[in-house]
Parts: sequence; C-alpha cells; structure tokens
Amino acid sequence: MKSTANGLKWSAIERLATQIIQLIVMLYLARLLGPEAFGLVGMLTVFIAISQTFVDSGFSSALIRNTERTEKDFSTTFYFNIGVGIFCYSILFFTAPYIASFYEQTKLIDLLRVLGLTVIINSFAIVQRAKLTINMDFKTQAKASLVSAFISCGIGIYLANTGYGVWALIGQTLSNVVCNVILLNIYLKWFPSTGFSKRSFDYLFGFGSKLLAAALIDTVFKNIYQIVIGKQFSVNQVGFFTQANQLASVPAMTLTSIIQRVTYPMLSNIQDDIEKFDEVYLLTLRLASVIIFPLMLGLALTATPLITLLLGKQWLPAAELVKIISIAFMLYPIHAINLNLLNVKGRSDIFLKLEVIKKGLLVCTLIITVPLGIKAMCIGMLVQSHLAFFINSFYTGRFSKLDTIMQLKALMPIWIGAFGTAAAVYACQYVNIFSSNVYLHFTLSLSVMLVLYVLYIRIIQRDLYNIIITAIVGKKI
Repeated sequence: MKSTANGLKWSAIERLATQIIQLIVMLYLARLLGPEAFGLVGMLTVFIAISQTFVDSGFSSALIRNTERTEKDFSTTFYFNIGVGIFCYSILFFTAPYIASFYEQTKLIDLLRVLGLTVIINSFAIVQRAKLTINMDFKTQAKASLVSAFISCGIGIYLANTGYGVWALIGQTLSNVVCNVILLNIYLKWFPSTGFSKRSFDYLFGFGSKLLAAALIDTVFKNIYQIVIGKQFSVNQVGFFTQANQLASVPAMTLTSIIQRVTYPMLSNIQDDIEKFDEVYLLTLRLASVIIFPLMLGLALTATPLITLLLGKQWLPAAELVKIISIAFMLYPIHAINLNLLNVKGRSDIFLKLEVIKKGLLVCTLIITVPLGIKAMCIGMLVQSHLAFFINSFYTGRFSKLDTIMQLKALMPIWIGAFGTAAAVYACQYVNIFSSNVYLHFTLSLSVMLVLYVLYIRIIQRDLYNIIITAIVGKKI
C-alpha cells in the first residue's frame, strides 16, 4: 500500500500541476486569440484523438494487466505502435483537404498536417509510459510532464504574442509532445532487444482489440459535439463550446486520470482477493465523489464571474454552457472507476458492449437536441451521463458485490451534501446577498460553499474526512 500511496501522490502532482499550468496558459491564450482560434483546433480534436487511440490499441492496458509480461511483449508493442503511428499520420495527411472541405475551412489543411505529427511522435514513448506505470513510478512521469508543460507553454505564449494566431496553439501542443517523448526516453533508457513476435501480438491484440473498439467508440462520441457544432454552427460557436467543455472537463478528467493510473495496476495485483478488492474499490468510489461532486457544482455556481474574470466578456456565451456541462461531468470519475473494474477482471468484451449501448443512447439524445441548439445539446449530455451511471453499475454488480444499490447507498450522502451546500449558495446568489463586485461574488460563493461542505463531510462522512486530512498533513489525526 506504501507504493500505491506514493504513486497516488506523484500521479496527483503530475496531473494537477501540469493541468494547472496548461489551464492558466490556455486562459491567457483564449483572451489573446479569441474563440475562432480555439474553434479551428476544436474541429481537429476528434481526428487526432482517434489516431492516438489506434496507435495504442489497448496494448498499454494489456501490458499492465499481464503479470507475466516478457521483453517480447514490450518489443512487439513498440514496433506495432510505430507502424500504426506512421499509417495513421499518412491518412491524416492525405485526407486533410477533405476534412477542411467538410467544415468549409481551408485553414484546416495545414493545421491538421502539422498537428498530426504528434501521432507519430507519441508512439515512441508508449512503452516507456507502460513500464513506468507497471513499476508505479509516477515521479519520473511527473518530472517529464512538468518540464514539457513549462517549455511548451512558453513557446505557445511567444507565438501568440508575435502574431502567429491559431498556430500558437498548434506549436504549444506539438512542442509539449516532443519534449515529453524525449524526456521519457532519457529517463528510461529502453530500446527493443527482440523482434516482433506474432505470439505476443496475438495475446496483446486479443485483449486490447476490444478495448480499442470501445475506445474508438468513446473517442468519436466524446468529440462528436465538436463535429456536429462545427458543421451546423459557426466557428465561434465551436470555440465557445470547446472552451466550456475544456473548463468543465479538466477537473473531472484530471482526477480520473490520477485515480485510474494508480488503481488499475494496484487492483490488477489484488484481483483474486475478492473481499479486499471490493473494499478498496468502494473506498475509491467514495473518495472520488467526495472531491469531484462539490468541485463541479462549485464550478457551475461561479461560471459567469469565472469566465468574466479569466477570459473577458467576449467569452460570456460559454458561461451558460459551463454551468450545464459541469454537472454532466460530475459522474465522469465514477463511470471510469466502474469501467476500470471490467478491465481488471479481463472483461474487455463487456467494456465494449457497454460503450455500444451508451453511445446508442447518446445518438438518440443528439437527434432530439441538435435542432434545439447548443444549450439543449449540453442538457442532453447531462441526462446521458446520469443514465450511464445506472448502465455501468449494473454490469459492475455482475462481477462484484458492488451493484447499483450498494453504490447509490455509498454515494448518496455525498451527493446530498454537495447539492445541499450548492443550493444554499445559489439561494444567497439569487437574493443578492453576495456583493455585485465580480471578484467578491466569486470569492464569497466558493468560500461559503467550501465551509458548509467541509462541515457536512466532517460530521456525516467522518472516515473520508480523516483520510483526506491525513493525506494533506502527512500524518494520522
């Protein structure tokens, strides 16, 4: 458990520090470049994400899960990643004009051909990341990520201030990937010592193929809003949605990334101890929710003053979207933890089945909401996210004692506390108790909610309160 705690600490440092640095710079660039630049990059997000998914193909998860992995497995993964990376970039390069034509934005041709280079570059560090994760060495990954973030953000700021416009965003992303890959290869000096093994490939692809299919479905539909909005609405509207989605998703996805990276190898090692497995799994769910529920509701409550302060009034249309999307992302870590269990149990087939079911639900939601506008589409995201909890937890209950009812019993007190304190703050906002000054309004709203919520958790969820305080101060209280 010591290695798990240490891994969690360094994973948290990496994710939180990196995301904070990039978020601050992103907000600065948003003020400087405006919605159009972010809209153009947002249109390309899905194509890069799909390519990255193909490059990995679930092989990383297969390596981490397999306790009897060999050097042939790592070498096979390396050669596969490189080959698929080159293949995917070739497709991006030659289809760039057609993608630009689809969106009716000729600028996208060159943007995609340059941004697409990240697909090839990233493939040179997938094995390194898998090896470091297997060894629970998140400290090394943290160093690489932080140095890369600082360098790339500096490049992005320089390009933006020297008139490069949207290319500042491309330069920041590309330099971040290049730096990260170089540093990981320096910190972990590894190169394949054997050739490609068909036997290793059959095992890795046998497990990873279902994860690949599920990840492709998830990636496409996670970015489908940018595709639909880009086609149906203006570039600025894509920019508003992209920025709102990013602001709302960063806290949820960051926490999820920290939890998944640490708990997946840990739970894989204790998967045969059913009682301990269920205990750790339930605690993970509760810890995730006790942090993410108030965080996302706090973001929803302060969206308008936050957008005004950070981005300026030109971005105010994004504030209404942030309020809705924040609540939709409340359950994101809970979804990920539920799906993590299926991977640990080796049921990538059920993982794939779930993705098909949920994405079918998302398609129905889109058909209904697209004619009603972007705000209605965001409300559809919220509804679909909460319905997905019941779908995920139903299948989780088939492979553990933690069915939907047990999860609801564990999470409901936390949910009530978060919504109760948020409702109290909203009531104060509604009757104008807080100052009309945007700075004071923001500060008071968050402060009152934080105090009320901490008091509630200290009384109602004492064990979680003690765990969090112990982690912060470094000793038992």
